[in-house]
Amino acid sequence: MAILVTGGAGYIGSHTSVQLLNAGYDIVVIDNLSNSKFSTLQRVREITDRDFTFYQADLLDRETLRNIFSSHRIEAVIHFAGLKSVGESARIPLHYYHNNITGTLNLCEVMQKHGVKKLVFSSSATVYGVPEQVPITEEAALGATNPYGRTKLMLEQILYDLWLSDTEWSIALLRYFNPIGAHPSGKIGEDPRGIPNNLVPYVSQVAAGKLKELSIFGGDYCTPDGTGIRDYIHVMDLADGHLKALDKVLTEAGIEAFNLGTGKGYSVLEVVDAFRKATGKTIPVTYTTRRPGDVDVSIAAPDKAREKLGWVAKRDIGVMCEDAWRWQANNLTD
Repeated sequence: MAILVTGGAGYIGSHTSVQLLNAGYDIVVIDNLSNSKFSTLQRVREITDRDFTFYQADLLDRETLRNIFSSHRIEAVIHFAGLKSVGESARIPLHYYHNNITGTLNLCEVMQKHGVKKLVFSSSATVYGVPEQVPITEEAALGATNPYGRTKLMLEQILYDLWLSDTEWSIALLRYFNPIGAHPSGKIGEDPRGIPNNLVPYVSQVAAGKLKELSIFGGDYCTPDGTGIRDYIHVMDLADGHLKALDKVLTEAGIEAFNLGTGKGYSVLEVVDAFRKATGKTIPVTYTTRRPGDVDVSIAAPDKAREKLGWVAKRDIGVMCEDAWRWQANNLTD
């Protein structure tokens, strides 16, 4: 039996694949490589000294999905595949809705046909929209403020409806906050194509001299230093959270949402300062306009994941920055 990892060549998918392989699972990976590289999968093999099957394909390709489930004994699915840029989703919303929602519908329909009813779904803290209070619990009101977040919120509702129609399904909805960092080997990390959309890859490329300065999107938020505050979580902690969620769906039917975060918030300027301290690098900054859909503060209440999954984030902001820089420094020519 194998675990199917959709989007397994991506940032979070590749780190979770490492942890799955190290934990003894067999995996099958599908990724269209639209925002990832095949070389990442080669490095996953190097880190773990294990092999796995890879399909370069899109979840919109139903025939390939059918072939995968017919060719492998799939026990459960960890579903990362999807477009994920808040800003881009506001510019091309139809593309986001079609890709993220239709792809997931295809996946679930094929899973259902083959009797595979165990799913760990990559959701997002964006489903909370503008939070009424922080830290944010899983019971907080939902209401995404951008098309990307709305695709996640719609898919959560679709998965709830799927479970209501057939309670044999076991689904974990993982609402994670802001993953940063990299594998401690420096072999895999966040490797966006073009100009990064996320803070730490942008900071890393400025530190490496690939970009001139960090553009901060808005300095007028209702926060102590005027920049947005987020709950940053090390990608390896996040990967471990997926394994804990997988344990749950493999043993219990039902559907539940879990926040994966640290419960601590850092502003953009605090992250930049932590990166400077961790690396000794200078990070010039400039301010530009806010991005549509961004909120002032987003911090997780991670208690439910601790109590029900036995998971807690272990790595602090210094380690996150050190590992992110090690990855960047090792891959300056990529």
